Amino acid sequence: MKRWMVACSLVSLLSACASNPEAPLADTQASPQLSLAAPVLPGQPLTLKQVMADPDWIGNAPMGAYWNDDSQSVFYQRKQDGSKLRDRYQHALDGAPQKLALGQWGAVSQPGQTDASGNRKAWLYEGNLFVRDLATGTVRQLTRDSKGWQDFRFLNDGRIAAWAGERVELIDPATGARTLLAELKFEAAPEPETAEGFLAEQQARLIDYVAQQYRDAEQKHAQQNERQASDATLAPKPFYLGGDERLVELSVSPSGRYLMVAVTDSKASWRSDHDIMPNYLDKRGYVDAVPARARVAEAEVKPHRLVVLDTRTQQQVNVTWEGLEGYDEDVLAAVKRENAEARGERYDSENALRTIRLMEDWGWNQSAMAWHPSEDKLVVMLEAADNKDRWIAAVDLAKGKLRTEHRLHDDAWVNYTHNEFGWAGDKLYFLSEQSGYSNLYLKPLGGKADALVSGRQVVSNLTLSNDGQHLYYKANPHHPGQYEVFRVALASGQVEQLTDLKGMLEYQLSPDEQQLLLEYSSRTRPVELYVQAIGGEARQLTQTTKEAFLAYDWQAPQVVAVPSSHQSDPVYARVYLPKDFDPAQRYPAVIFNHGAGYLQNAHYGWSGYFREFMFHNLLAQQGYVVMDMDYRGSKGYGRDWRTAIYRQMGTPEVQDLADGVAWMAENVSVDRNRVGTYGGSYGGFMTFMALFTQPELFQSGAALRPVTDWAHYNHPYTSNILNTPQVDPIAYQRSSPIEHAEGLEKPLLIMSGVLDDNVFFQDSVRLVQRLIELEKPMFETAIYPVEPHGFREPSSWLDEYRRIHRLFEDTLK
Repeated sequence: MKRWMVACSLVSLLSACASNPEAPLADTQASPQLSLAAPVLPGQPLTLKQVMADPDWIGNAPMGAYWNDDSQSVFYQRKQDGSKLRDRYQHALDGAPQKLALGQWGAVSQPGQTDASGNRKAWLYEGNLFVRDLATGTVRQLTRDSKGWQDFRFLNDGRIAAWAGERVELIDPATGARTLLAELKFEAAPEPETAEGFLAEQQARLIDYVAQQYRDAEQKHAQQNERQASDATLAPKPFYLGGDERLVELSVSPSGRYLMVAVTDSKASWRSDHDIMPNYLDKRGYVDAVPARARVAEAEVKPHRLVVLDTRTQQQVNVTWEGLEGYDEDVLAAVKRENAEARGERYDSENALRTIRLMEDWGWNQSAMAWHPSEDKLVVMLEAADNKDRWIAAVDLAKGKLRTEHRLHDDAWVNYTHNEFGWAGDKLYFLSEQSGYSNLYLKPLGGKADALVSGRQVVSNLTLSNDGQHLYYKANPHHPGQYEVFRVALASGQVEQLTDLKGMLEYQLSPDEQQLLLEYSSRTRPVELYVQAIGGEARQLTQTTKEAFLAYDWQAPQVVAVPSSHQSDPVYARVYLPKDFDPAQRYPAVIFNHGAGYLQNAHYGWSGYFREFMFHNLLAQQGYVVMDMDYRGSKGYGRDWRTAIYRQMGTPEVQDLADGVAWMAENVSVDRNRVGTYGGSYGGFMTFMALFTQPELFQSGAALRPVTDWAHYNHPYTSNILNTPQVDPIAYQRSSPIEHAEGLEKPLLIMSGVLDDNVFFQDSVRLVQRLIELEKPMFETAIYPVEPHGFREPSSWLDEYRRIHRLFEDTLK
């Protein structure tokens, strides 16, 4: 009821004060320079309660959108108002959205794979396999299992190989007939019992009855092996992989003959017994010890082992790492030597096998194992656990040998995104940051790689056309904060720009390859779906943002380039100007620090920080200048920008904040003695580092769900930037706020969720105790007992931002 009342009151309040609601494709042009004109703002001011209300009042944007097979409609989901449940819709390009009944969810086409002939499409829905005849539209459900299938592929003969756990089956899409292709068992292969040890050997030597038992067992074992090899009616013999490992991933070759499997230590775990998070508000009234991830200081990263399984010969071939260039290099020698010298010791470098694993990209939806479309040729993408190398390697399936096709080395760390790769006919395409930016390359096996798309732009989201002649992609060549869709001809390298929306977008190519489905947003408008014919103009398909939000005259932040004191490239930032801005006045200011570190927020699209966007509008109405910087380490600006923070987190970023303060003082009339800062997660970490290491820069700061000690954060993220505490304690001491807490001189607000399983509540507890022992009286804390890392309850958001607002009002005005 309260949500409904808030939404209704906003409709009446906000619609009355709107004068020029933004058109769907307005707000797309980049400002060539800062405009100092006072922003047009409504007479009715925002309130914190409006801004932090349940976001249902804004509208629930389409999620998980994808094309129907006929390219004439799209499917998507939307969250229900006042509920966590989602509805599903089918939206014809020339019609209105139609909500699907629950019984229709499994009856409509899903994203999937098409066979080589283009006649059939298959997909998984709720773990079961479906196939559609694209000519007739007939859908056939091939499986109806409770366990569910994990993945599948079409084979050259038209059958489907599907796998779940350690079992792979062949399924005939025409008849539904199922045949076991392979079964993996993680145990020792059975062998007939033999006499072992003195007593057993003596028993068999002296007692004929016992000796005969051993002979019978051996004969039975031999006969069973012979039967399985010659009797086609029997299930194939399992592949026994030993009892010390577990399956990580498997993939099937186009012919179905080969399986590539990756395995790892069966004891490898993401946590240990003491990694727990107390839940003080358990439903039963007790304190619940919730399992939590291990810390980087304790995590054990185990290597993967690759094995080729031949279903025709039943042979197993272990893959060796020697074919990887630099597989045994001591890439951390300089870091280890520096840390050893700091301890008064000497480090002698020597080569040793590195911990190597399948590549884990945090954003892709493909496998690190890529088979040729029609031949039993395989390339794999591998990474070193020390984060310094990424390899694309061809696999000799018969010999278990690797040949390096491409090695991407980075003295800092190889990016955990922008690693897409695959086959274009007999050539490989892949993304690489070797030039300093994520660019697109093409190479024949064993040959030289050529750049298809190069320059100061970040390329991602690759789609190969059905005829293999073009690669579609997303990139930002015109402005770091504006992304468009392009395609490049593989034969000529000719690039064609397909969209010109100057905002943020994602795309999907239609099945007939004549249209693009776009998820587009601008600075003041959330994501909506658009459709654009290749060579045509974008047309808005959905309208899910509510009138209460659309009617309000939001201030679109200006995207400015702040000159840097530390490198040639500027630091891009969003800037909000105060109501009735007057250059003759001096204004207070707030700098917001986005989270995640590697994230882009100073762009021309709708921000994931939508509450902060509204809060910054509120601050501007109340006379603040607000800046939101893409400090070094942020996404969208290339490798050197990303790796500038290597082994020194919190130093380049705070230098950029200092440049931001200076720029505001010189350009938008900010009083540099009345500037505060705040942010959550990585942004909270930055708030600490700014207040602890440059105490004169800001007059106050608020740190939300903040990292205080990187040794307590997770391994996958932290080891990229700081290596590990065992190898590089210097980097952790240099980069962890708790090591610099004695520098606090200005008011600090610390706010944390008790159920945060990303940045543990313990982080804040440890820092608070450190500040108490340092006798620092200028900090306050607020805890949120039911909140995880990303707060969920509107009451928590409201309480949090009331405290932030009060802090700035008390210290900056």
